Amino acid sequence: MEFRGTTICAVKKNGITAIAGDGQVTMGESVIFKNTAIKVRRIFGGKVILGFAGSVTDAFALTERFEGMLNKFGGNLMRSAVELAELWRSDKIGRKLDAMMITADENTLLILSGTGEVIEPDEGVCAIGSGGNYALAAARALYQETDFDAETIARKALKIASEICVFTNDNIRCEIVGESTVNTDMPTASEKKPRAKRVAKKED
Repeated sequence: MEFRGTTICAVKKNGITAIAGDGQVTMGESVIFKNTAIKVRRIFGGKVILGFAGSVTDAFALTERFEGMLNKFGGNLMRSAVELAELWRSDKIGRKLDAMMITADENTLLILSGTGEVIEPDEGVCAIGSGGNYALAAARALYQETDFDAETIARKALKIASEICVFTNDNIRCEIVGESTVNTDMPTASEKKPRAKRVAKKED
């Protein structure tokens, strides 16, 4: 019987990319095999993060091949993804991996599928897995209507998906990469405004 892992959600905002994943692994269609699986990890010296969904065996195979390409091309994320996609298309044995992966470095966010597709998502928000559509809808709404940072949006979207999708739980792990581009010199709403200077009255 096949083991499957879901759900992964990624958000890129203000120079930070966050990838969050739940911890549930399902055996077949009805048995929860594990609640604390780690589906999000850092590779290439911590410079690249990824999360996988789908068949657990195929997902690990996909991850290993991708990491090999990163080492071959010096961490160039886009080049590694494209080369891996071309390898799948020419390799009949490995071209039908039943898995998908979201990966990111400080500049690029990509979706890779086990059929050799490479997709750069619109608006810096994407999700995969059984609860992917729920997480994607929640993440887009939070992205557009709130001031939450990337990690908060990804975690909240996964939490919402876990309340709807039976193949997703709320044991959430999140990894981030990049540097914030928010101007820290500007005062925030929570900061106290400076007091006005008191002017002494001139005595008559």
